[in-house]
This record gives sequence, structure tokens and C-alpha cells, in this order.
Amino acid sequence: MSGLQGVGLLLLWGSACLGPPGLVRGALVISGDQVALQEPSGAAKSLQKRSTNEDMVEVYSVRLDCTVMSRFAHTVMTSKALNRANSSQEIFFEVDLPKTAFIANFSMEIDGQVYVGDIKEKEKAKKQYEKAVSSGRTAGLVKASGRKMEKFSVSVNIAAESNVTFILTYEELLQRKLGRYEILTRVKPKQRVQEFQIVTNIYEPKGISYVDAHATFLSNELLPLVDKRVTDNKAHISFSPTMEEQRKCPDCEGTLIDGDFLITYDVNRAKSQWDIQIVNGYFVHFFAPPDLPRVPKNVVFVIDRSGSMHGTKMAQTREAMLAILKDLHEDDHFAVIQFDDSTDCWKETLTKATKENVDEAMKYVSMIVDMGLTNINDAVLRGVNMLAKDRQEEKLPERSIDMIILLTDGMPNAGLSNIEEIQTNVHSAMGGNMSLFCLGFGNDVEYSFLDVMSKQNKGMARRIYEGSDAAVQLQGFYEEVASPLLLEVDLRYPENAVDSLTTNHYSQLFNGSEIVVAGRLTDNDLDNFMVEVFAQGFDEDFKVQGQASVEDWDVLYPDEEYIFGDFTERLWAYLTIQQLLETSKSGTPEEKSNASAKALNMSLQYSFVTPLTSMVVTKPDTEDGPDSPFIADKLTEEQRQKEEQVGYQINHYYHSQPIYLVDGDPHFLIELPEMDDALCFNINNKPGTIFNLVRDPIPGILVNGETIGEKMIPPDGQINTYFWRFGIVHQSLGVRLEVSTQDIVVLQDGKLVKLLWSDTASVKGTNVDLLLTEDRSLTVTLKDSVKFVILLHKVWAKHPYHRDYLGFYTLDSHLLSPLVHGLLGQFYHGIEYEVSELRPGEVPEKPDATMYVKGQELNVTRGWQRDFRKDVKNGENVPCWFIHSNGTGLIDGDATDYVVSGLFKTV
Repeated sequence: MSGLQGVGLLLLWGSACLGPPGLVRGALVISGDQVALQEPSGAAKSLQKRSTNEDMVEVYSVRLDCTVMSRFAHTVMTSKALNRANSSQEIFFEVDLPKTAFIANFSMEIDGQVYVGDIKEKEKAKKQYEKAVSSGRTAGLVKASGRKMEKFSVSVNIAAESNVTFILTYEELLQRKLGRYEILTRVKPKQRVQEFQIVTNIYEPKGISYVDAHATFLSNELLPLVDKRVTDNKAHISFSPTMEEQRKCPDCEGTLIDGDFLITYDVNRAKSQWDIQIVNGYFVHFFAPPDLPRVPKNVVFVIDRSGSMHGTKMAQTREAMLAILKDLHEDDHFAVIQFDDSTDCWKETLTKATKENVDEAMKYVSMIVDMGLTNINDAVLRGVNMLAKDRQEEKLPERSIDMIILLTDGMPNAGLSNIEEIQTNVHSAMGGNMSLFCLGFGNDVEYSFLDVMSKQNKGMARRIYEGSDAAVQLQGFYEEVASPLLLEVDLRYPENAVDSLTTNHYSQLFNGSEIVVAGRLTDNDLDNFMVEVFAQGFDEDFKVQGQASVEDWDVLYPDEEYIFGDFTERLWAYLTIQQLLETSKSGTPEEKSNASAKALNMSLQYSFVTPLTSMVVTKPDTEDGPDSPFIADKLTEEQRQKEEQVGYQINHYYHSQPIYLVDGDPHFLIELPEMDDALCFNINNKPGTIFNLVRDPIPGILVNGETIGEKMIPPDGQINTYFWRFGIVHQSLGVRLEVSTQDIVVLQDGKLVKLLWSDTASVKGTNVDLLLTEDRSLTVTLKDSVKFVILLHKVWAKHPYHRDYLGFYTLDSHLLSPLVHGLLGQFYHGIEYEVSELRPGEVPEKPDATMYVKGQELNVTRGWQRDFRKDVKNGENVPCWFIHSNGTGLIDGDATDYVVSGLFKTV
């Protein structure tokens, strides 16, 4: 197989409706992976291809239409492209959407033929579309994408001179946080587009208090192109620059549109306590009364100081805690507990947040250091007992809220470690009298454990992502819960007039947030539709009553053709499904089963892609015959975390460290980010050949790989080989691994451990750590040494030719000695080369050039290889200089010099 792979056009874009505060966010990217051809200026300057996919495939229209009706956002994203080439081209459509949104529809139109996604029960979809399933794993279209989003992607092969239109629709209820709703669109077209348009229409019948719109890329010239028109109850915001206005500079083709387009708004709340919308037999009630005094809070901060918090995490926690303590109101009471396998308190009782006490607590927090294991059970119970004792002794204000904020980064591994027993203990001790808020710090935290435990105790959990802004994330969460306004909020409606209510009792209402209740009407006589709200306020009980009324939409919006008339029903369905999914995680076994069944039925009825359903996308036939359908699933938080763990392990050094890999059949790739370049070559040999990839005689590290061939010779006669088995040895550490497409066998100091690819596991040994993600990747971290990542590529079991195979990636290669060698190892400490004399190649978009390396003059070709670290299925195309003839002239000696006689042999 040739080492030069063509690149399909990418149409990537999106929008989303989530995030702090109450946010609609997304990414709009159109990418043809084009790079301009230029002459080198110095050693190892990358030469880029002249012919680009932009020349062959024209993306002539991208449009985002977002309609927000009483906080319910309905977003439609449309991309259109024309293949101008004289041969078929693969086009990718990718959209970032919020992780809490539900996909409602997807379609592709190709030359008048429409292909529509079909939403089915997840298990039935897997069984019915067997070709899209490999060993129980769907060919998923949805992957985690950053903190708040997930990426929907699909590719399709488009014939010459053919058009394609992609349309994706999703829906979500906007969340109000810190007093505003937010609509954020990330715009990265990478090229100028003939028709580029972002249109948002906001309809709020009670009135809009303010709307703001700006973008990070808006220059003084582009600012007037943002059209913002606001009336009392409607806002229209649009942005549609022309091709010329998108130009980055007068003499270049690039676009200056690259960044975030942000809309923020809030609604009027001063006119009435009520915001109730009744449409087509369904109602929705928004409750966020203005001008309420805050209720004092009694908060115990329970801070993990175990050894896993070492370094940046602990420093960021101290930084955030210092800022949070400063923000405590003088009427609040607080305490600080730090824990590892033991617990220590600043004081044995809660203390009023006077300036003197806060200053003293800040000194205490600044001295917290990491050590020991993690005993979550004892730490939380100590905080509970402290609150209960002070409440019993009447040391706390009668009208105040009791809460615990737990920050931890790992699993309980000291004291009681059974998470179900911990949850039972905490729930029993709290007794419904206080709230628990859990902050899970980093990629290794058992988030589902914290999520369930917090919801069992009138609170919520939040992921805190490792990064330079972790302290800001911690402070941002605290701001959301810092000012309680009402406690035990009960919203009541006529029993004989409504049914199928969503949750109508909330433990607390915080400043800047909003309670939403929806239901179905059973009585059309709205003259008796009385609404009552009861709660506990700062100094007295809160009670309001009112008569709901039906808005006349024709009067409110006389000039609008209202096309989203069932929004209250779909909002009710969205909210009901979300709450049923929560119950399915934290209720009794019977409650979990009933909630899952109801959520599934509603997901199918309203065509939502949820964790219980899948969207099956049937693709048109290709020249090689029928193409397998794809299945789009909704990720659970646990699935997101698994992907993020893999992403963190694999991509931690992605942008700064060289990466050395072999993947495919087999393609070797040396990525050199400091030179903004890469080198690549193939090694072709007969199946069963074992090659030495890495050998370092100082620590005794050895990595060998064995190839395997196709099941049978394909019709084209092309015989491909792949790596299917790796042997890894570290003699000094006493570690030996054998990794195949079937299983992983680890031998350390005479102890044997066997893992299957169907497992998800984290194994920590004295000298080696393993992180295994089901049917995807194995990360091998050798103590104080190199890190290897092995990716599993699964192929449809009934494929007539192809087999499962492995990819091998090296991280932290700088930790190996200068004597390291092997097909990959010889490049670990860098390579010097120059490229010049650019000239046309056999394929127009893949020019040839002359490379000067190791005293030789080589003919090389500009091409691409795929790096699968971020996307195991499709990979990411990396431009590289391809060295022909098994890397001759680039590698030391001949490829046959690296053949060895056994998986753990050196010769």
C-alpha cells in the first residue's frame, strides 16, 4: 500500500446550548486541510501541497439557524458542498454540540436523494445493523469534544460533479446561571465561504431585559456586520459577511473569521412573579423571583490533600480556596476540613465569617500540603457531624442552609472504600437536612460515584478539568451556590387540571438561577388554573399565588410565521427525559427500571438521541458496493470520562513533544512539532515478520512487533501487512508485556496478569502502570521512563479480507538514553535534514522534492499519514515527507537489519 493517503474535505461546525452560565455553545469549522505551497527558508522547512481539496470540493454554503422560544433552543445547522473533481471525494461533516443537547434529526441530500437518520432503541439498532458493530462496539458518530461538548461526525463518498447537503438539528433547554443565558458559537471556517450566515432569533413573551452580541474575531471593519435588532419581546441577531469581507488580508485567501461568536441575554422579571407559557395543551413555568434577600449559609469545605493532589492540583485548590474564603458573606458560617487517610480540622466547630476569622482560615488553607491516601467516608461524615452538632446546639441561624462542598481527585482507597456503602453512610447521616456538592478534580476521579452521592443529598456534582483555569472553575462553581435565596421550594398546580409534571419540588433556589417546571394539561378550562409557590425565605416563609393566563401569540408576534408551535410539549419531553435519566442512576432498583423504560419510550416518541437510543444513518452505496451504516449514540458522562482519560494520557504532550508512531499497514510517522513538520515511510515485508522498533541497552528496554497479513488476497492483488502483536521488555524494572489484538499479558517480578480488550481497567504496579480503555487503547507507563500507547483497530468480524490490528505510539521518548535505536528508536533524539528543489510529482497534489539527510540526497514526496490518537476510527491526517523504498536513506542500514527471530529477542 502506498504511504500517500488522500485527504477528504472536512465540513466541521456547530453550536451548543450549555455551560456556565446557561450556555448555547459550539464550533463552526469548514476545513479542506489545505496548506499553501512555499519555498523553504532554512533547514527542514515544510513544503506544502499546491493542489488542495478546496480546488476540488467547493463548500459554498454554511448556515446556522437558532430559534430560542422561552429558553428552549432549536438549532439547525446546514452545510452544502459541490465536488468539482473528476473523481469521487470523501467529505466529512463534523459538528460540536452541547453534551446536554439531544439530536432530533439528521439528513444528507446527495443529488436529490435524501438519507435520513432513523432513531431506534439502542440495543435493537446494534442487532439490526450488525455491520456497524464490531465485538459489541458501535461504529459511533459521537465522541467527546472538550469539556462541554461532544462531536457528531459522518463521512460520505461523493461522486464527481455531485452536490451534498448536510442538515443536523438538535434541541436543548437553556440553563440560567449567574443571571444570564448564553449562546456561544465557535466559528473556524478555515476558508472563505460564498454564503456564510449565523442567524439567532430569541422570543421571550415576558420581555427581554438585555441582549449583547460580540465575537473574539470582530475587527472594527466587521463590527457593523453584526445586525442586532431588539424589541420588547424579540431579539434578532445575524452575521453574514461577504466573501470579500471574510478575507484576512487584501492579498491572501485566508479568512479572518476564527473564534467565538457570543450572545448573552436575560428576560424581564420585575413585572410579575409569573412566567408561564401554555401552548397546545402543555405548560411550562419559569420561576426566578427578583429582589429576594439571600439566605445565610453554613458551609463545610472538605478538601482532599492526598498524594494524588500533588503539584499543580494542590496549588490551584489553595488558590481557589483563598478567593472563595474572601467572598464569604459575614452572615455565613464556615469550616475547613482537610483529609487524606486521616482528617484534620481548622476548628472543631463552624465559625462566623468575620474578617478576622476569614484571615485566619486563609493562613490555614495556604499551609495545606499533599500526602497519604484517600478516605472520603470519614472526611464527609466528620463534616456532617460538625454541622449536625452545631445545629443541635443552636449555634447556627435558624433560617439558614447547611451544605458541604467536597473536593477530591480520586477514588476512596483508605478506610471504607466500597462506594455504595459510603453513599449509604452519607445519605443516612445527612438525613435530608443538608446539601452535598461534590467537585471531581481531574481525569482519574470516579465521577459517577460523586454524581450519585450528591444527588442523593439535595446537591449536584461538577467536573473540574485539569488545566491552567482549574482555580477559575472552582471559583465559578462556588459563585453559583454562594447566594441561596429560597429553601424547600414547592410549586403547586391544580391536581385535576394537570398531569405528567416534571419535578416540582426543589431544595434550594440560588441567585442567578431559575426553576423550570412543565406538565400536560388535562382540563382546558384555564380560568381555574391557579399556581402556588411555597418556600422558606430569609426572615419569613415565602408564598405567592396567581392565575395563569394564555398568551395570544398572534398579538405578541403579529408579523411572525410561528413555526415552532409545539415548543412547550418538546420542552416538557426534554425535561422529563433528563429527569428520568437521573432517576435511572440514583433511585431504587425498581425506580431505576421504571425510569429507564419511560425515558426510552419518550425518546423514541419524540425522536431524541439519548443514552437509551441510537440514530442509524444509512449511507449511499459506493463503487465497491453497499457501505455500512453508522450508528450515532448519546454519550453518558462515564463514557465521556473514559474518552477524556484516554485523550489526556495520549495527548498530554501532543503539542510540544515529538511523537513517534507506527500504525496502519504499517506506516511509520515521526512528528516534529518544533519544526512544524513530519517524516514518514512504510516497511513492507511478508506476514509473520518480527521487527525491532525500540532497543535501549542502558535500561534494557526492548519493543518488537510482529506483522500479520490479510485473511486472503484481495481482488486487486495488493497484500497488506499490519502489526498485530507487540512484545515490551524493561529488564531493569522486571517488566514484560505481550500485547496482541486478543489480549494483554503482563509479567512483573514473577506475577502474571491477563487483561482483555473488552475490559476497562487501571492497573498500578510497582514499576509499571496500565490504563486500558475498552476496545480502544492501552497506555503503558514505565516507572521514571518512557510511555507507550497501543491503539486497537477493530474490523468488522465478517470482513472478507481485513483483520484487527494494532498501532504503536511513543511518548516521553526523551527519557531514553542516547544509545536507543530501532526502526522508531533511532529517531528519538532528533534528526537533521533539509528539503529543497520542489517539483511536480506523479500526482499533482503530491509534489516531489529533494531531501538532504545523513549525507545522502533522496527523492521524497509530500503526502499524508494518519495519526489515530484523537480519533481511533478515522484518524487525523498529518502532512509529511514520504521516504520511498522502505525508508532507505532515512533509516540506518536496510529494513531487513531490524528483523529479529522472536517477539522478545534482540537478534
